[in-house]
Order: sequence, then C-alpha cells, then structure tokens
Amino acid sequence: MVLWPAVTLLGFLVLTALVIGLGTSSTARYEREQRAAQAVPARAATTRTATGEPVGARAA
Repeated sequence: MVLWPAVTLLGFLVLTALVIGLGTSSTARYEREQRAAQAVPARAATTRTATGEPVGARAA
C-alpha cells in the first residue's frame, strides 16, 4: 500500500537531482564559453596594428 507512493517519491527525487546536475554542468560550460569569448576580443584589440585602410577608403 505504501510501496508505490514511496517509489514515486524516490523516482521524483532522483529525476530532480538529475535535472539539477545537468543544469549545473550546462551552466558552467556556458559561463566558461562566455568568459573565453570576452577574453579573445580584448587581447585582439591590444595587438591590433595601425596598418589598416586609410580614412575615407571605399570598398571596390
């Protein structure tokens, strides 16, 4: 009589823990990628040289 509610509760808790674990790893990966994407332009801007096109140049 109490077996199925206990199994249901246990299954719910296991699935909730699984969702939390997957969300945590996904969020960590997303934040790592965002930090990497923000770091790359900052470094590229400091190493840029002034040998670009002259002011007022038009594309052909």
